[in-house]
Amino acid sequence: MKCILCNHPDTQLFYRENQKKYYKCPKCSLIFLDSKNYLSNKDERIRYEQHQNFVDDEKYIQFLSKLFIPLKERLSNHKEGLDFGCGPGPALAKMFNDAGYIMDVYDPYFFPNETIFSKPYDFISCTEVLEHVFDPAKVIFDLNKILKKDGWLGIMTNFYDENIDFASWYYRKDPTHVAFYSKETLTNIASNMSWTLEFPDKNIVLFKK
Repeated sequence: MKCILCNHPDTQLFYRENQKKYYKCPKCSLIFLDSKNYLSNKDERIRYEQHQNFVDDEKYIQFLSKLFIPLKERLSNHKEGLDFGCGPGPALAKMFNDAGYIMDVYDPYFFPNETIFSKPYDFISCTEVLEHVFDPAKVIFDLNKILKKDGWLGIMTNFYDENIDFASWYYRKDPTHVAFYSKETLTNIASNMSWTLEFPDKNIVLFKK
């Protein structure tokens, strides 16, 4: 089976649970779910609508601050950004708005504004999104096209490492999570895209174009 990120032709079965199969790429180290096990769009949306991510939830704001603070530190004021995959409650976009930034939001289910793909951005935030994406190679390519030179792409997702028991890992058990990234995977992305990268906090990566 081909890798959904780097297109390597010979991925290996990594873990199996009943009918669910996960593969690992020997080139980029991505672990991904067999597409036969994906939820339908309808079931996916139902799951996302259950998320309790409110713009005024202090705990959620604190959680998002792990990305917001280091990304903001690398920006000057009055930059224009995009919160990609913001979900039903674009709290991070509001945090940037409140800090003086101009923000657009995009989510295929809740804010399907396709005009964002023809507009350049100084920075893009992507929190708890990549693990849901069926075609991460296309998403990364599309984001690169709309990210300005010297722009920043901030990503939050739970990193996998060999100390994690994949079978019992709570992150794997979310049925909408189909791809799992390690630091090796993210470093591979940076290399392929000619980006630099930093890991300012746990489960946070900042790419610079």
